[in-house]
Amino acid sequence: MKTVFITGGAGFIGSALIRLLIAKSDWRIINIDKLTYAGNLSSLADARRDPRHIFHHNDICDRQAMDALLTEYQPDGIIHLAAESHVDRSIHGPGDFIQTNVVGTYTLLEATRAYWSSLGESARSAFRFHHVSTDEVFGSLGPTGRFDEASAYDPRSPYSASKAASDHLVRAWQHTYGLPTLITNCSNNYGPYQFPEKLIPLMIGNAVAGKPLPIYGKGDNVRDWLYVDDHARALQLVFEQGRPGETYCIGGRNEMTNLQVIDTLCDLLDQQQPRGAGRHHAELKTYVADRPGHDQRYAIDAGKIHRELGWIPLETFTSGIEKTVTWYLDNTEWTAQVQSGAYRQWIDQNYTQR
Repeated sequence: MKTVFITGGAGFIGSALIRLLIAKSDWRIINIDKLTYAGNLSSLADARRDPRHIFHHNDICDRQAMDALLTEYQPDGIIHLAAESHVDRSIHGPGDFIQTNVVGTYTLLEATRAYWSSLGESARSAFRFHHVSTDEVFGSLGPTGRFDEASAYDPRSPYSASKAASDHLVRAWQHTYGLPTLITNCSNNYGPYQFPEKLIPLMIGNAVAGKPLPIYGKGDNVRDWLYVDDHARALQLVFEQGRPGETYCIGGRNEMTNLQVIDTLCDLLDQQQPRGAGRHHAELKTYVADRPGHDQRYAIDAGKIHRELGWIPLETFTSGIEKTVTWYLDNTEWTAQVQSGAYRQWIDQNYTQR
């Protein structure tokens, strides 16, 4: 049985990837997560019962811990998702983003290089270090064009700058030391188990509670939306079949303005959970001041991963957002625990030592 380390496996994308690998592969998974506010092991309820999923409560900035885990489990590869990922939080507190996304990635690369260098020739050749990044490193697009693997880096926020730095570190370790690396840059993810600070779960939660639906500026910022399970399939493909040293852009082919996303959510909620008395969820829309440095448009050209690995998204925005709204309405207990912080108490009780 082959072993893969997944850092950030209790996060939104990491947990989706682990659920997929448990169901669709024979990998043994070592899930390494610091369990910050966005790390939630309840997103892995089924996986936690599978003996192929082993969880370790560790920080990727802790070199001693990374060395010990590499020595203990002798992985065949690493998929690195651990990161601080919220733009607004990075604007108000950039230090955590530099520490985790830059220093953490550097620490993990160095621990991995030491371990990889100790392997035999065939094991070194087969090893993969897959770094998961974002399209935000490329900056902002005008009304036309799409980002692809040759796009220049132009990060605009502390978050995107920290991710750009980590991408450059990974490439440098590949070119300088020969570490077999892969990088993926994805568009905006959405779907079940997403922390409610993000746009779609935030709007669903606020709408159900009858709270305002805050819209930055005019709501005309454009994002390419990618259903999280489609992203997880792409990550598995790149990790298992991608060419070392290469970058792959992953997008959903679903460009929508923020206002279009919110209007779609309001329409679905009117159908699935009406407010009653002739009221509509769209009445809760509230325009607020734009955030600093708000990029106007992102869009991904995912042609390379389609041509080389055969990946295409299975969900349209229509099908994916319907599934997402239904999931949140059917899993109000999960959302309530996240909003109340109750899930943190469970973590503290069960994972204080590990």
